[in-house]
Amino acid sequence: MFKRLREDIHVVFKHDPAARSMFEVILTYSGLHAIWAHRIAHWFWKKRLFFLARFTSQASRFLTGVEIHPGARIGRRLFIDHGMGIVIGETCEIGDDVVLFQGVTLGGTGKEKGKRHPTVEDNVMVSTGAKVIGAITLGKNSKIGAGSVVLKDVPANSTVVGVPGKVVVQNGVRVNRSSEEELVNKVNALEKQVAMLEHKLNMIEKRSGESDNQNLQYANEKKRDVHSN
Repeated sequence: MFKRLREDIHVVFKHDPAARSMFEVILTYSGLHAIWAHRIAHWFWKKRLFFLARFTSQASRFLTGVEIHPGARIGRRLFIDHGMGIVIGETCEIGDDVVLFQGVTLGGTGKEKGKRHPTVEDNVMVSTGAKVIGAITLGKNSKIGAGSVVLKDVPANSTVVGVPGKVVVQNGVRVNRSSEEELVNKVNALEKQVAMLEHKLNMIEKRSGESDNQNLQYANEKKRDVHSN
């Protein structure tokens, strides 16, 4: 247990240049307090002491501003920087060496049962205000830009930005989205043209049918005139 506590403190010094002393880190870093409180709440949760688990997590939320559901599974060396407003859902799974900044949401969609929150693999960084929603996976070594909204799986070694989030760098190479967007626009244009041609063809067939009916009616009238004479 003491080894894990020392490891948690060391992570703060690794990621935050503002950390000056161990005494300061232990007493003033709310992200660290939230992680320690979650370990207690998660122990209660695994023992099926659900009320104690939720009470502990809510007390931690009140004191730290970080809401971590006691059912969430968190790996080692998680660093929460300026953690106010962070929300981590029940079925969320977080790997080792993950960094979360202020306002991050690892949330679910709707009222579905089972796995409904993200899986965050090792060495992932989620920047300020990012929202990662649903049972998706953020691959190893990926980075999520500030304010991004991520709704789909993110490959390993990728950087995602935007709303909705899109991969802009993968394996150190910038992803060219212009060709993909151009292809999508061309496909959409072709679909519109096909729909327009189908509409015109239906109109022609309709007019042709009306013309045939008129010709048939005219022929029948001629026959009746001949017979009457």
